[in-house]
Amino acid sequence: MSAGRRVFLRMAGRAAVATAAGAALGCAAGLPRRHRLGIAIDVRRCIAAGGCRACIDACHRAHNVPDIRDVRHEVKWIWKEPFERAFAAEDAETITSALRGQPVPVFCNHCDNPPCVRVCPARATWARDDGLVTIDAHRCIGCRYCVAACPYGSRSFNWIDPRPFVAEPMVRYPTRTRGVVEKCNLCEERLADGKLPACVEACPERAMVFGDLADPASDVRRVIDERYAIRRKPELGTRPQLFYVI
Repeated sequence: MSAGRRVFLRMAGRAAVATAAGAALGCAAGLPRRHRLGIAIDVRRCIAAGGCRACIDACHRAHNVPDIRDVRHEVKWIWKEPFERAFAAEDAETITSALRGQPVPVFCNHCDNPPCVRVCPARATWARDDGLVTIDAHRCIGCRYCVAACPYGSRSFNWIDPRPFVAEPMVRYPTRTRGVVEKCNLCEERLADGKLPACVEACPERAMVFGDLADPASDVRRVIDERYAIRRKPELGTRPQLFYVI
C-alpha cells in the first residue's frame, strides 16, 4: 500500500470517528432535532365514510371560516376534490376504479419548499421551524401573490367582509377582515395546547394520522413507511407534508 493511500485511510478513519462522536455528543447534550409536522390520509378509509364532512365542518367551525355560498367569494380551508383531479399526475394504473371519481380532502400542504413564502412582499406568510406554513392576517396587504404562487389552490381571499357569514364566532380564534388571505394553519393554536388538529380529531373513520414526519417512531411515519403513499404534484418540487395513503 502506498504512503499516500495509508494517509488517506488514516484521515478518513479519524473523520468517521469524529462524526460519530459529534453525533453522540449532540444526542447527549439534548440538542433539538428538526421536527417536520405532517398528516397521512388513508384515502380508502375516507372514501368509506361516504359524504362525510366531519373534518371540513370541524376545521371551519374552529377557525371562523365564513359560510359564503357565492362561489365568487367562497372561503375554504378544507374541501374535497375528485381523486383524479387532485392527483392529475398519477397514471391510469394508480387511479383504479375504486378511486376514480371519489372525493378526497385537500387543504394547505405545508410544503417543505413553499412558493407562497418566497413571493410574499410583506412577509405575512412564513414557514416555522417545524415545517408548518402559517400566515399573519394583520400583516397581509392583500396583494394575492401567494394565491397565485400556490399550485394547489389552497389559499382564499376575502373579497367581502367574512364576519357576517360566521354564524357562531369562536372566541378562541380571531375572525378576519375584507382584503386579506387565509388558509389552513394546521391548527397551530391547538398544537400549542397539546391537541390534535381539529380535522384529525373529528374524523370518525380515523383516516387522518398527524405527527412528526422526522421521527421514525411516530405513527404518521409508520403509516407512510408501511403503505404506498403519494403527494400532490410532486413534480413541482414543493415537497408537500400531506401524504395520501392509497
